[in-house]
Amino acid sequence: MTAPLRVGVVGLGVISRFYLAALRDSPTMRLVAVCDSDPARLAGHSVPGNPVPGNPVIGHTDHRRMLRETWLDAVVVTVPNDVHMRVCEDALERGVAVCVEKPLAVGTAQGVALRRLAEHRDVPLFTAFHRRYNEAVARLRAECAGSPVGEVTVRYLERIEEHAGTDGWYLDMRRCGGGCVADNGPNAFDLVRLLLGPAEVTSARITRDAAGVDRQADIRLRADGGRARILLDWSFPGERKDVEVRLAGGRTARADMLAGHAGFKGSLWHEYVAVLHAFERYVRGAGDGERDGGLAALRFVRDAYRLEGREPLPGSAPSDRPATAEQGRCVR
Repeated sequence: MTAPLRVGVVGLGVISRFYLAALRDSPTMRLVAVCDSDPARLAGHSVPGNPVPGNPVIGHTDHRRMLRETWLDAVVVTVPNDVHMRVCEDALERGVAVCVEKPLAVGTAQGVALRRLAEHRDVPLFTAFHRRYNEAVARLRAECAGSPVGEVTVRYLERIEEHAGTDGWYLDMRRCGGGCVADNGPNAFDLVRLLLGPAEVTSARITRDAAGVDRQADIRLRADGGRARILLDWSFPGERKDVEVRLAGGRTARADMLAGHAGFKGSLWHEYVAVLHAFERYVRGAGDGERDGGLAALRFVRDAYRLEGREPLPGSAPSDRPATAEQGRCVR
């Protein structure tokens, strides 16, 4: 019998609870350590009061110490975006597989550096795009399997202050890497590449608030044989997350990613179970880890901001190729 992977979680912000719950119930992964720079956040997640009965979970406030002192097969990285590079780099250098919450990093230059390091060290580096594992998206893919896709529209609408909770860094453009384009854009773009295939940004209309944070965006993309539109909103009264696919012959298929899931963020529980399952398979050599999906999403963000006419944030690589998706047509 294969032993469970020994996993540490770095960052105990608003998203970490979905990873912790999935790890608690996983038969193939075991939580052995958690880390957060705020000691108060460790309470209830580490010794004493650990979330895994019979399994002592050690708490740390320094991820480097955790990596030095704990036997780990893998880490889940859910720290603020501007810290992704540092934590992922330290884990990869020690030969520890990495599952990092999207985006992979802040800017394409950081993403390229991490990908090269992972390849050099021969260590799995996996970017988590949780919406691709949504049950409604899976049904949509099955419905359109084998049919030519003419157009994909992804709507990702929410009020960011409700979703960020106490994680105020989401509204700091330097820490987040931008606004709604940098935060929600990668998940939306990942759905485009999942359903339509390689796509590049052709236009971007972005609305910013008085502080310069992008709050709405209407982004158009083109692909071989089809096109896409991504609609983002950080000021939406409520929440709407859906995908619409127009197939050959005019037939339309839809997926409401929130339908059937009660409670705020209720759809995320099952998605993160699937994220960790895919990551575990990748670590064990049974999956491709959606190779380079993290880089493709970073290039999408870069190109959207460039087409708006603004200079990219530090960390971008000006000579990188346009954002494209490394997946095929809509298949099961």
